Amino acid sequence: MSVVVVGLNHRTVPLEILEGVTVNDADLPKALAALGSRENLSEVVLLSTCMRTEAYVVAERFHSALAEVRDFFADISSIPADRFADHLYSFYEDNVAGHLFRVASGIDSAVVGESEILGQVRHAWEGAAAEKAAGPVLGGLFRHALEVGKRARTETGIGRGTTSVSQAAVEMAAQRLGTLDGRRILVLGAGDMGEGMAVALAGARNVGELTVANRTWDKAVALADRAGGRAVPFADLGPALEQADVLLTSTGAPSVLLSADDLAPVMAARPDRPLLVVDIAVPRDVDAGVADLPGVTLLDMDDLKAFAEAGLAGRRREVAGVESIVADELERYCAASTARQLAPLVVALRQRGEQLRTGELERFRSRLGDLEDSQREAVDALTTALLAKLLHEPTVRLKAAAGTPRGDRLAEALRTLFDLP
Repeated sequence: MSVVVVGLNHRTVPLEILEGVTVNDADLPKALAALGSRENLSEVVLLSTCMRTEAYVVAERFHSALAEVRDFFADISSIPADRFADHLYSFYEDNVAGHLFRVASGIDSAVVGESEILGQVRHAWEGAAAEKAAGPVLGGLFRHALEVGKRARTETGIGRGTTSVSQAAVEMAAQRLGTLDGRRILVLGAGDMGEGMAVALAGARNVGELTVANRTWDKAVALADRAGGRAVPFADLGPALEQADVLLTSTGAPSVLLSADDLAPVMAARPDRPLLVVDIAVPRDVDAGVADLPGVTLLDMDDLKAFAEAGLAGRRREVAGVESIVADELERYCAASTARQLAPLVVALRQRGEQLRTGELERFRSRLGDLEDSQREAVDALTTALLAKLLHEPTVRLKAAAGTPRGDRLAEALRTLFDLP
């Protein structure tokens, strides 16, 4: 059995395909069950964010796992597999750990060093564990990845500056308008991204009125209070948009919330005032056709990627430090993983030796019948010590060669010579 990851991200496919394979929290249990029911997969974790959807699996065979995850993506997205199959990336065994460690460290994100991804990795693992889709193998991998992500942010400067997608969205809006001073801003969505944008706005100077809308009223009120703004009912979104200069949106809705038909009357009611829309939801909250309306500028995740890339230079030198940490932790993870894989073989070897020792003592029991209890104990201790010394050197050499071709040869030789499973 092997650990495999198969995925799509912001670099490999267009946004319209990425949003199709996105799995939101409400659909996660069903998606985990559907993926975990595939014939060749025994453990599964789904990491789905605005930047990526990845399936981490424990598989019987690599190529079978790749095909089953590909078909799963096609099923949940209703997109024919041949439209994205050539854009899938996959990693196997140790390379899975290296990839996940980079993801958790934030150096595989559009916004390098982003802070949200570490929580998303944890959420993906905990969600799979709650559904009993993840077991000890993926549990160990994800637990170690969280440690790597924390270490990267503690020991390097990768987390300095603009390190969240929501913060980058606010800064992109400010750059496009020149300033947010005095602007009336509507934040749609009170989840993690919406909260991040509202908090970033609360920390900015001279921003005009901040309004928060969300389907759940209590969440809108709580976020508005925290950010020093006011909440409006979701049903009053139209009137709120008539007053806004900027719409920042990121909800977990499975389909578009605002179409061109929805926004056309809003713009007609404010013919002399432009509207900037920044949509960082995946799937998108705002239909792409909105960009054709007079006075509307629409920015989405593709624009955010370009914006983030332009600001990467300041943190690029920190990436090397994170890569060094990833390499160090990958070596540690691989050593521990190999030791866990060898443990059953070492146990089986010692059990076989013990079976032989006790079998021979039983065979010679009649000849040892005249011995006193203390003498029998001495014989037992002597044979136990001899067995331990005999197996010590093979065990040490096997562990020392673990993870190498020589180690594989030694392990196979032990299985053959001692008829071990």
